[in-house]
Amino acid sequence: MLIVRLLLPLLALLLLAAHFYRADWLSLAALSIALTPLLAVPRWWAARTLQVALVLGAFEWLRTLAVLAAMRVAAGQPVLRLALVLGAVAAITLLAAWVFQHRTLRARFRLG
Repeated sequence: MLIVRLLLPLLALLLLAAHFYRADWLSLAALSIALTPLLAVPRWWAARTLQVALVLGAFEWLRTLAVLAAMRVAAGQPVLRLALVLGAVAAITLLAAWVFQHRTLRARFRLG
Protein backbone atom coordinates (compact mmCIF):
# COMPACT_ATOMS: atom_id res chain seq x y z
CA MET A 1 0.00 0.00 0.00
CA LEU A 2 2.95 2.31 0.55
CA ILE A 3 3.80 2.43 -3.15
CA VAL A 4 0.16 3.06 -4.06
CA ARG A 5 0.04 6.02 -1.65
CA LEU A 6 3.21 7.48 -3.16
CA LEU A 7 1.88 7.29 -6.73
CA LEU A 8 -0.23 10.43 -6.34
CA PRO A 9 2.68 12.67 -5.25
CA LEU A 10 4.82 11.15 -8.01
CA LEU A 11 2.16 11.83 -10.62
CA ALA A 12 1.66 15.39 -9.34
CA LEU A 13 5.39 16.13 -9.50
CA LEU A 14 5.68 14.73 -13.02
CA LEU A 15 2.63 16.71 -14.14
CA LEU A 16 4.20 19.87 -12.71
CA ALA A 17 7.43 19.06 -14.54
CA ALA A 18 5.50 18.73 -17.81
CA HIS A 19 3.73 22.02 -17.14
CA PHE A 20 6.99 23.84 -16.45
CA TYR A 21 8.63 22.24 -19.48
CA ARG A 22 5.73 23.34 -21.70
CA ALA A 23 6.10 26.88 -20.33
CA ASP A 24 9.85 26.73 -21.11
CA TRP A 25 10.77 27.01 -17.42
CA LEU A 26 13.38 24.28 -17.67
CA SER A 27 14.94 24.89 -14.26
CA LEU A 28 11.57 24.40 -12.53
CA ALA A 29 10.88 21.34 -14.66
CA ALA A 30 14.25 19.89 -13.64
CA LEU A 31 13.56 20.74 -9.99
CA SER A 32 10.20 18.96 -10.12
CA ILE A 33 11.86 15.86 -11.51
CA ALA A 34 14.77 16.16 -9.07
CA LEU A 35 12.32 16.06 -6.15
CA THR A 36 10.93 12.65 -7.11
CA PRO A 37 13.75 10.62 -5.50
CA LEU A 38 12.79 12.18 -2.16
CA LEU A 39 9.78 9.85 -2.22
CA ALA A 40 12.25 7.07 -1.38
CA VAL A 41 13.98 8.93 1.48
CA PRO A 42 12.35 7.90 4.78
CA ARG A 43 13.07 11.14 6.65
CA TRP A 44 10.74 13.85 7.94
CA TRP A 45 12.53 16.59 6.01
CA ALA A 46 11.98 14.75 2.72
CA ALA A 47 8.23 14.53 3.32
CA ARG A 48 8.00 18.18 4.37
CA THR A 49 10.03 19.28 1.34
CA LEU A 50 7.69 17.36 -0.94
CA GLN A 51 4.63 18.79 0.79
CA VAL A 52 5.88 22.36 0.40
CA ALA A 53 6.71 21.74 -3.26
CA LEU A 54 3.28 20.26 -3.91
CA VAL A 55 1.43 23.09 -2.17
CA LEU A 56 3.46 25.59 -4.19
CA GLY A 57 2.63 23.53 -7.26
CA ALA A 58 -1.08 23.80 -6.49
CA PHE A 59 -0.71 27.58 -6.29
CA GLU A 60 1.05 27.49 -9.65
CA TRP A 61 -1.91 25.65 -11.16
CA LEU A 62 -4.27 28.27 -9.72
CA ARG A 63 -2.05 31.08 -11.06
CA THR A 64 -2.09 29.43 -14.47
CA LEU A 65 -5.86 29.12 -14.25
CA ALA A 66 -6.18 32.85 -13.53
CA VAL A 67 -3.88 33.84 -16.40
CA LEU A 68 -5.47 31.55 -18.96
CA ALA A 69 -9.01 32.39 -17.84
CA ALA A 70 -8.28 36.11 -18.21
CA MET A 71 -6.93 35.49 -21.71
CA ARG A 72 -10.00 33.48 -22.69
CA VAL A 73 -12.42 36.04 -21.26
CA ALA A 74 -10.61 38.82 -23.16
CA ALA A 75 -10.92 36.76 -26.35
CA GLY A 76 -14.60 36.05 -25.72
CA GLN A 77 -14.04 32.31 -25.37
CA PRO A 78 -15.68 29.99 -22.82
CA VAL A 79 -13.86 29.49 -19.53
CA LEU A 80 -15.82 26.84 -17.62
CA ARG A 81 -14.05 23.73 -18.94
CA LEU A 82 -10.62 25.35 -18.42
CA ALA A 83 -11.58 26.27 -14.85
CA LEU A 84 -12.86 22.78 -14.10
CA VAL A 85 -9.78 21.01 -15.48
CA LEU A 86 -7.16 23.27 -13.90
CA GLY A 87 -9.15 23.48 -10.66
CA ALA A 88 -9.21 19.69 -10.51
CA VAL A 89 -5.46 19.49 -11.20
CA ALA A 90 -4.81 22.00 -8.41
CA ALA A 91 -7.03 19.98 -6.04
CA ILE A 92 -5.26 16.73 -6.94
CA THR A 93 -1.90 18.40 -6.33
CA LEU A 94 -3.09 19.53 -2.89
CA LEU A 95 -4.38 16.03 -2.22
CA ALA A 96 -0.92 14.70 -3.13
CA ALA A 97 0.56 16.94 -0.42
CA TRP A 98 -2.08 15.81 2.08
CA VAL A 99 -1.36 12.10 1.43
CA PHE A 100 1.69 12.42 3.69
CA GLN A 101 -0.67 12.81 6.65
CA HIS A 102 -1.90 9.22 6.30
CA ARG A 103 -0.65 7.00 9.12
CA THR A 104 1.27 4.72 6.76
CA LEU A 105 3.28 7.60 5.33
CA ARG A 106 3.58 9.33 8.71
CA ALA A 107 5.26 6.17 10.00
CA ARG A 108 7.42 5.75 6.89
CA PHE A 109 8.71 9.33 6.94
CA ARG A 110 8.85 9.52 10.76
CA LEU A 111 6.48 12.43 11.01
CA GLY A 112 5.58 13.14 14.64
